[in-house]
Amino acid sequence: MTATGEREELLTKGELTVVGRIREASNAVLLCTVAYEGVSADCVYKPVKGERPLWDFPDGSLAQREVAAYLVSEATGWGLVPPTVLRDGPYGEGMVQQWIEAGQNPGAELLALVEGEEAGEGWKAVALAEVGDGRTALLVHADDLRLRRLAVLDAVINNGDRKGGHLLPGADGRLYGIDHGVTFHTEDKLRTLLWGWAGEPLTDEAREVLGSLRSRLAEGEPLATRLAQLITPVELAAVRARVERLLLTGVHPQPSGQWPSIPWPPV
Repeated sequence: MTATGEREELLTKGELTVVGRIREASNAVLLCTVAYEGVSADCVYKPVKGERPLWDFPDGSLAQREVAAYLVSEATGWGLVPPTVLRDGPYGEGMVQQWIEAGQNPGAELLALVEGEEAGEGWKAVALAEVGDGRTALLVHADDLRLRRLAVLDAVINNGDRKGGHLLPGADGRLYGIDHGVTFHTEDKLRTLLWGWAGEPLTDEAREVLGSLRSRLAEGEPLATRLAQLITPVELAAVRARVERLLLTGVHPQPSGQWPSIPWPPV
């Protein structure tokens, strides 16, 4: 069994013990420990019962969307989402995800506000932001391959909430994205701080990954079968359509103008 498979088994079969609640979250998010066959780890448990209703997403569907986002991430081979499973817990069915230990200010090394209208070397411009007293600053993100991969993943899953606080640089040097409850909508809901590559050609790597993902999303393939248990048929069809569009255009998507392009609050 791979290391990822072992973590999934631990999260799925282990005994969950609630340690506390993460109160900054809009939905119920519980910090837990999970233990199985002498192995233990910290994790996050989001019970379906603790999900706040949203006007544009079906009630009780956010946990499934988090798991679907993990499965698509794994299919890309980029490993951008921590191991995530759907299981029963102390407060009923919910999403359980491996805890990622990040710094005190997650995303600080990846996002910045700078003076002037130029992003500067190593950075990509996103938008002008008001910083008080009538002043503005340029919001930028790092020109980082890990972020660029995440931007592609977000375009595929139609992530409506890519905030700065959802970017977690791990101790292993990898970058993880978390909080994928508002994903897979059939309408264009992409809201992100990672617009720096908008309209630019996709990398050769991204095109290769998207081509592989197209095959794995075909009817009857294991990924498609598992996703069909988590999202609706029309949402799955929309995933396929977004992959096809990315391959056809060969560029990173741009804001549609029909939906706020940056989440609020941005961090």
